[in-house]
Amino acid sequence: MARSKFTIRTRAALAMTVGCLAVASCGTATSQPISARSTSAARPTSSAPEPTAATTTPTTTPEPGTATPTPTGPPKFSAKISPVTRRLLEHSWRPGCPVQLSDLRLITMTYWGFDDKPHTGELVVNKSVTDDIVSIFRRLYDWRWPINKMELVDVYKGDDFDSIEANNTSAFNCRPATGSSSWSKHAYGLAIDINPRENPYVSSNGSVAHRNARRFAKRPVQAPGVINPGDRVVKAFQAKGWEWGGYWSGIKDYQHFSKGGG
Repeated sequence: MARSKFTIRTRAALAMTVGCLAVASCGTATSQPISARSTSAARPTSSAPEPTAATTTPTTTPEPGTATPTPTGPPKFSAKISPVTRRLLEHSWRPGCPVQLSDLRLITMTYWGFDDKPHTGELVVNKSVTDDIVSIFRRLYDWRWPINKMELVDVYKGDDFDSIEANNTSAFNCRPATGSSSWSKHAYGLAIDINPRENPYVSSNGSVAHRNARRFAKRPVQAPGVINPGDRVVKAFQAKGWEWGGYWSGIKDYQHFSKGGG
């Protein structure tokens, strides 16, 4: 009987010891409520910073139909052909001229200047050669071959000397040929003088009437706007059936091109 009581006390003491150990162990693990532990476990340990105005870069989207600016070069060659009027040729045409106003045309076209910029000039020529002139001057423009100015001789009241003195490129002028009583090819609108300072009229004795052109009296001359024998300007005119005064014997008219010669 005494042994049985001892056994019961021993088992009770062991049970109490195990229980206390269990309580002590569980006490450290259950210091928070279960609901708090669940919330802590679900919250992320780190997160990206919220964007601020300082770190945000706005993007711009072009509006539909808006062209992107691109570098542009000189304008392309252009030419417009128009009928002439008596008022337009107030000084260069008169009754009795060998060509009627209805047979002349005004060409308004671009040319390349000595200032290395495009300009717009005017020439009056016979209507039969408008295609020739436009084709040739298109090539000169594409080559950037310089022309000083291109005005109607009427700007100078029909005075050929004054037009040449101003280094003006011109075509039609109802006048006789230099040193002759016969009509010049200019009177028919079938001749053109280009850069007369750089390409002067040189008499058979070598004299030049315009002092500003004397340094250009001999050929070849390497300078802007100068026409030399066999160069591309001469060839461009020759390809259209025009002759150059620089090939004349005795007199040299380096500025002068005419359809069919003369």
